[in-house]
Amino acid sequence: MDSLRHPTAIVHPHAKLADDVSVGAYSIIGEHVEIGAGTVVGPHVIIDGHTTIGKGNRFFQFSSIGEIPQDKKYKGEPTQLIIGDNNTIRENCTFNLGTVQDGGVTSIGSDNWIMAYVHVAHDCHIGNHNVIANSVQFAGHVTVGNHTLIGGMSGIHQFVRIGDFAMIGFQTRLSQDLPPFVTAVGNPAEAKGPHQEGPRRAGYSAARLDMIKQMYRTLYRAGSSFDAAKQEIAGLRGQVPEADADLENMLTFLGNASRGIVR
Repeated sequence: MDSLRHPTAIVHPHAKLADDVSVGAYSIIGEHVEIGAGTVVGPHVIIDGHTTIGKGNRFFQFSSIGEIPQDKKYKGEPTQLIIGDNNTIRENCTFNLGTVQDGGVTSIGSDNWIMAYVHVAHDCHIGNHNVIANSVQFAGHVTVGNHTLIGGMSGIHQFVRIGDFAMIGFQTRLSQDLPPFVTAVGNPAEAKGPHQEGPRRAGYSAARLDMIKQMYRTLYRAGSSFDAAKQEIAGLRGQVPEADADLENMLTFLGNASRGIVR
């Protein structure tokens, strides 16, 4: 185990690291940190706080993981950061703990590709299989679904939700919820069409992709009210049985859109 830790690394004796965790030069691992098997912590990385990290992750240099929230209300409570398995976290990323004003947890799922300079603020919840490009900034309490693509240098406002398979273009300012399967770009963000390349890569059939197009056209039809669009989407149930899960995903998301959606 010691051969996997650089002699300049500082690992608190109470930290819980699997035997095959590698810790690079000048990295610091705090007292309440737990790291699962096969994870690689590069040089000059700080992991602190009540942080739990799963298996097979890789952290590149100069990242700060599990530091206290950038929130004046934080008073030292033992809040958490929970990270799943097989994530790649590139250089200079900053992930903060949660706050007691929310659920007390910031979470990142599994199989995410998170590029350099990404900030994940307190109480954010990021799902699985997301690609988050360089310098994306998530304010507090943001929720991101699964299989999203988020373009570089984009800013995500606090409490915003991003649905499954949504796509955000380069340098977008997102201040309202972005429904599943929708592409948005701009400052402020505007809906630009259905996102189909991600679902296609995930194995969606042609009929299922067509239903995504139909949901988008229904939701963004000129002159249609939000409530009428939801009712019409609900009426599509059963037409393509394999797409019913996508319809329910969309309807659940729209039903919780307290900030309004990107138009």
